[in-house]
Amino acid sequence: MTTTFAIRPIEPADDAAIAAIIRRVMPEFGASGPGFAIHDPEVDAMSAAYRAPRHRYFVVELDGRVAGGGGIAPLTGGDDDVCELRKMYFLPELRGRGAGRALMERCLAFAREAGFARCYLETLTGMDAAERLYRASGFEQIPSPMGATGHFGCNRFYLRAL
Repeated sequence: MTTTFAIRPIEPADDAAIAAIIRRVMPEFGASGPGFAIHDPEVDAMSAAYRAPRHRYFVVELDGRVAGGGGIAPLTGGDDDVCELRKMYFLPELRGRGAGRALMERCLAFAREAGFARCYLETLTGMDAAERLYRASGFEQIPSPMGATGHFGCNRFYLRAL
């Protein structure tokens, strides 16, 4: 059976699927306690949270079913020219198919269109495949967090120029 993926902006009908993905994937990597994005209020209403100016969340469909997503938004508590790559998570069946690279390109293109000069992200030890993608996409590890995301559970921080 051939499987294909498609990337598109999130719609309200996708909210439950994305929330379920976030709540399934984050604990896989030990990111379920306090200080992680799994507890952000926007998780249950991602389409509404990303309607604001300079915000965009994309879903990735695998064979017509939402199997992942990721987005761009201004970095909370950061400079106006800095965005954050947020909530980029994939179900296991989507991983290893090139969807991460494709979604990253889509997110960074939006970030440039929205006028950002730099993109920041937070992750944690053990998300090795994600870190390989970040480095391959031009992100460089930085020693400490930026902004005020509230994600004190994260321990790896990356930044790249756009």
